[in-house]
Amino acid sequence: MIEFQLNGQTVTTESPPDTPLLWVIRDELKLKGTKFACGIALCGACTVHLDGAALRSCVTPVSAAENRAVTTIEGLDSSAGKALQSAWIEEQVPQCGYCQTGQIMQAANLLADNPNPSDADIDKAMNGIVCRCMAYTRIRKAIKSAANRGEA
Repeated sequence: MIEFQLNGQTVTTESPPDTPLLWVIRDELKLKGTKFACGIALCGACTVHLDGAALRSCVTPVSAAENRAVTTIEGLDSSAGKALQSAWIEEQVPQCGYCQTGQIMQAANLLADNPNPSDADIDKAMNGIVCRCMAYTRIRKAIKSAANRGEA
């Protein structure tokens, strides 16, 4: 049995230790915000935070979360997370919306480390989070907007 914190709550799983964290979150614990897309950590749709660091849950074994804190989009209640979610709506970032939870989780990690990122900082941090709708300009604008609120 593996125990970890998920969005502030202690959870346990009897899944095999090599089961991807994504499948435990989605299928066993029924949180659907974290998305499956590529399955090989190239697109970022499955991004969650493990002890505050962004990672791709599709290739992270659930055993890596043992006795640690996992945050999904459903539990992102930091000031940066709230600012990003508001900015995402205001800047009308989502088109199909599939990548958006991964985008926001990665952006929240960026703002936690760098509350006033330049365009180059944003581009570097967000590299590897694929948006098939090509909303990158709006994503950058929303991140800058969230940072400029002084809440990040």
